[in-house]
Amino acid sequence: MRIFPIYAPRMIAKHARVFRDGVVLIKHIGRLEFKAGRFIMPRHSLPKVREVINELNGLLQLEAAAAG
Repeated sequence: MRIFPIYAPRMIAKHARVFRDGVVLIKHIGRLEFKAGRFIMPRHSLPKVREVINELNGLLQLEAAAAG
């Protein structure tokens, strides 16, 4: 588990891409899980959390497309 004191999307996406499976805790947002390098959408979540997960997964897709 890594704790991010601020929301830094690129740094968080890089962490998920490198470690592939795990959990991050983002201050003022909450706990986010990722598997296979993608963030998992919880069943019941706040709109802000959904927005963050969509943004992070979008960044991961862009990085994968640029690398591949």
